[in-house]
Amino acid sequence: MLKNTPFLLPIKRVRKTDSLLAFHHPQPAYPFHVVLVPKKVIRSFTELAPTEPFLVDLITFTQSLAAEYQLSAYRLIINGDEYQAFPKLHFHLISRRSIHA
Repeated sequence: MLKNTPFLLPIKRVRKTDSLLAFHHPQPAYPFHVVLVPKKVIRSFTELAPTEPFLVDLITFTQSLAAEYQLSAYRLIINGDEYQAFPKLHFHLISRRSIHA
C-alpha cells in the first residue's frame, strides 16, 4: 500500500542505500532532525523481526551520519503505535547541536 505512495511533503534527501532513505524532517523539532525510513514496508517496531537485514545498514548509516555531521551528542528515536505520525516504521536521528557539515 505505501510502496508507491509519493511523498506528500517536500523533503530534502540526505542519503539513501538499498534498504534505507534519510531526509531532513520537514518540520524539525531540533537543530538536527533527520528521518530514516526503511524501504521495506514494516508498519511498526512491534512488527520488526530482530533478524531484519536492514538493521545492520541502519547502524552503519546512523554512525556515518553522526560522524559526517559531527554530532557529539544525539538520539535515535523510534515512535510506536499512536505516537507514529504515519503508519510505517521510521527512526528520528536528532541532536540539539548545530549542524557542522
